Amino acid sequence: MKDKRNEILARQLLDYSTKIKKGEVLYLEIKGKETLELGKQIIKYATQKGAIPFWYYNDESLLRQWVGNADDDQFKAQADLHLHLMEKADAYIGLRGSDNPFDMADIPTSQTDKQNTLFYKPVHLEERVKRTRWVVLRYPNNAMAQLAETSQEAFEDFYFRVCCADYAKMSKAQDKLFALMDATDKVHIKNPNTDLTFSIKGIPCVKCDGERNIPDGEVYTAPVRDSINGKLTYNTPSLYQGTVYNKISFTFENGKIVEASCDGDSSQLNKILDTDEGGRFVGEFAIGVNPFILHPMKDTLFDEKIAGSFHFTPGQCYDEAPNGNQSAIHWDLVQIQRPDYGGGEIYFDDKLIRKDGVFTDAAMEKEFSAENLAPADL
Repeated sequence: MKDKRNEILARQLLDYSTKIKKGEVLYLEIKGKETLELGKQIIKYATQKGAIPFWYYNDESLLRQWVGNADDDQFKAQADLHLHLMEKADAYIGLRGSDNPFDMADIPTSQTDKQNTLFYKPVHLEERVKRTRWVVLRYPNNAMAQLAETSQEAFEDFYFRVCCADYAKMSKAQDKLFALMDATDKVHIKNPNTDLTFSIKGIPCVKCDGERNIPDGEVYTAPVRDSINGKLTYNTPSLYQGTVYNKISFTFENGKIVEASCDGDSSQLNKILDTDEGGRFVGEFAIGVNPFILHPMKDTLFDEKIAGSFHFTPGQCYDEAPNGNQSAIHWDLVQIQRPDYGGGEIYFDDKLIRKDGVFTDAAMEKEFSAENLAPADL
């Protein structure tokens, strides 16, 4: 149905996130029937701005027919087709609202690995991420509301409040955290099930303030590849390739995950990490700061931004924060350190900078408050 908030969000995506201009090509991927209303607003407003939108429709019910049956040559041929289109694009918007996020659950890992390696990596990780102005987001359909364990109406209100936050203010609020991370060498993270050390010295930091993800709210870098030692246990569930993983735990030695377990199918977890050599090394360390997102909902775009959280990501590093790790996977896994999730501490160069999800710098904590970042238009 028509919702004025779709128009507000479309304008934010085009004016702020991708900054689309007259004559530029917009590559719009629409996934899921209920995303069509927002898709229409994006196409309409992009056209009014003088851009040239190209769009295509996709969802997991269609994708599973392809991924489950394609051979190497077919994956490569489709990658060539989409790569040609992506090379023409100045900006990309990925609008995702799957009707059933578990539609890929029974596809063999060997096939999803091919999709990641032969299609997703060259088209998205190597072309879209590196060259275009891009933003990706989910849409508040009933499937998402079910994962969040709430009604669709309540979830829609939550969604638009989060996605239409004042990201210009968030960007300013992130400046101090960015400077702190940028000056840090040693990181030490502790909670009852975690004792982890690593270095981020010499790795650039990046603010995520609504220009790449909606919702947004993190500052990331990457660990020095071989510097990680200790144990890390995540306390949020992760939905990955159609399977939910709980209480994932890694033991690191000189950067490599040497032991991996979870509540459930640990063998499948280890198969994912063994996708390639880089799958057992980490490509990203990030601190989540979005005050409107407090609890996990099995959706990475939301969960990695949770206030009082951090994520530590096996797989591919980003070009903006390179540590040399290359992989076909990039799996954002989250630990929340607020008291209701067991608490925890983060130290930068032996100085406590966040305890139980709250920054020790009171002024910085205030800048990340919901009151400061509330959307003005809703």
